[in-house]
Amino acid sequence: MLNNSDLSQKYTSIGGQAVIEGVMMRSPNTFIVAVRQEDGTIRVRRDQWFGLFKKNKFLKLPFVRGVFILLETMANGIVALNYSARIAMASEMIKKAEKNGVTREDAVKKEKEKEKVGLATWISIAASLVFGILLFKALPHFLTALFADSTHASWGLQSFTFHTIDGVLKAFIFIFYIVIIGFIPDIRRVFQYHGAEHKSISTFEAQEELTIENAKKYTTFHPRCGTTFIFFLLFISIIIFAVFFALVPVGAGLPTVLKHLLAVGTKILLVFPIAGLSYELIKLMGKKCDTWWGKILSTPGLLLQRLTTREPADDQLEVALVSIKAALFLEEKYNLKNVGQDMKVITLEEVEISGLNDVEKSNFKLADFLE
Repeated sequence: MLNNSDLSQKYTSIGGQAVIEGVMMRSPNTFIVAVRQEDGTIRVRRDQWFGLFKKNKFLKLPFVRGVFILLETMANGIVALNYSARIAMASEMIKKAEKNGVTREDAVKKEKEKEKVGLATWISIAASLVFGILLFKALPHFLTALFADSTHASWGLQSFTFHTIDGVLKAFIFIFYIVIIGFIPDIRRVFQYHGAEHKSISTFEAQEELTIENAKKYTTFHPRCGTTFIFFLLFISIIIFAVFFALVPVGAGLPTVLKHLLAVGTKILLVFPIAGLSYELIKLMGKKCDTWWGKILSTPGLLLQRLTTREPADDQLEVALVSIKAALFLEEKYNLKNVGQDMKVITLEEVEISGLNDVEKSNFKLADFLE
């Protein structure tokens, strides 16, 4: 068994995401989505996982991998969300389809098509990125430019002040957005499942048995959460934008509107190295979260998680534990870490279980999933 000093140097390669009435869990070689159905049973989607990094070692390089992990995570998230929506809202979906003259079988078939990483998935990712760019890049930038122009400020695009105000506005818009959607009942439940996901992973990382009672005592916060990643994106962008625009006179000599449009486009391109750096910081937090400086760096992200997580009910916690337990079981049963990079040994399947006790146990320990 590993002691705390060992754990401070490494982190587990298992992570997850909250979905509609459920939790998606990813281990190095499995992709699991567990969803609570309307009748109280749990539907589990189990599949083998082939990540981008198994086929291309270049993508695993530090400061490169973060960008591709972000895109991969978004693709996985859309597949998991589409699946959870189909399972959690099955009766509502079928009623709507039948009302429009669509048969139950055709409706299910159409929804299942959304659960594949295909053209529709990448269109969804593109739409999400455009929305994010408009809301968190273009809007705060032009608000800052408008403020500078209306107040006849002495500072401009090349100043640190401009990008500090821009960053503060981005943070405010993000927090306001999270607070507002948090009032939506369905989103509030997703936030509860987000907390359940963190608790289940913390239980595993503490090397305890995956039971509801063990998981309940852990916090809903986790240092490697995507919310912390967003904080690093916001914080690092202020510094990088300020330095870059101070050194490179972007849009110099152009009309004001064109200059700022070019500046926003430049910021979009800079998101890629910023994402790479942010990911390396997240990895570092996983390794050094118990050090004094690690705690300082992770604190803002953990505070933000107060907005994106809620305390889960026992039945929600059970779904998260089913998800991680199923991932461990498949890893061990098929010896996936020793399977060839392109060898498919697990066929995508969906199983229905009554609860956590129906998932077979694994003998795998934390040490088998450390990086």
